[in-house]
Amino acid sequence: MTAGSSALTGWTVTLTWPSGQSLNQVWNGVQNGTNQISNAAYNGNLTAGTSTTFGFIGNGSAATPTLGCAQG
Repeated sequence: MTAGSSALTGWTVTLTWPSGQSLNQVWNGVQNGTNQISNAAYNGNLTAGTSTTFGFIGNGSAATPTLGCAQG
């Protein structure tokens, strides 16, 4: 996740899987439901132009999800 020209005060990433895959484990973020990751307490506030990372392990067959990002 990278902040653009404005700071972020939290972020959420939604993963859309092609064939019913789901999240199993998340690090550097908090799993919300089966396919959503939000910032952890320590990496939600990003100043303009800075970034943070998260990782996950999925369930199901190997596939690349489409990502949707939102502030908050």
